[in-house]
Amino acid sequence: MANSTEGMNWKAGITSYQLKWIAIVTMVIDHMGAILYPTEMVFRYIGRISFPIFCFLLVEGFCHTHDIFGYMARLGAFALMSEIPYDLAFNGEVLEFTHQNVFFTLLLGVILMYVLEKGGEWPQKAVEVLLVMWMAVFFHTDYGYRGILLIFIFYQLRRFRWAKLGCGAAWNLIWNRSIQGYGAFAMIPIALYNGSRGKKMKYFFYIFYPAHLLILFVISRYIG
Repeated sequence: MANSTEGMNWKAGITSYQLKWIAIVTMVIDHMGAILYPTEMVFRYIGRISFPIFCFLLVEGFCHTHDIFGYMARLGAFALMSEIPYDLAFNGEVLEFTHQNVFFTLLLGVILMYVLEKGGEWPQKAVEVLLVMWMAVFFHTDYGYRGILLIFIFYQLRRFRWAKLGCGAAWNLIWNRSIQGYGAFAMIPIALYNGSRGKKMKYFFYIFYPAHLLILFVISRYIG
């Protein structure tokens, strides 16, 4: 009887927990390529898959959270905590301000969704989207205005599965001569998402992100 109940609760597809692992693994591969093997572009091709998945999961998290301000606070806190590891790993400096880590992009994305949720007509919403895109450019966040645009696409089309997947793939492909085109493959695991959370991973990624950057920085210094 117990086995029958488990079978009834099982849903085909992959959970958000499994999606996070796909994003984390491909992110690490990407960063290994950027920091340790900059001439081996296959690492970067694989790594393009991670950011679209993180953006998709950000929207899912926003839509299901019961504490939006706590969500923002976590992103903001770890954005600040991750900046020194990020700058060390990618620039070899303790602090520099020409490029900020991806947590800042994700935080701006949540702020945008929060503002859009508050209501208003489309002329006003368009201004809000453009303003947050400008903020991403001003603060030099990872993926810049393009990252905010992808978050907006996933948020606005969250109830339209095929439109969301199609526009998500198009976002990866429109940047002329960019390796981000390989990120279109991220739509495959996203399409397999079954809407279930799966195992909890509330703080793992927040801690893992700066930690893995520090490890890669140390390895890069060790191997010269």
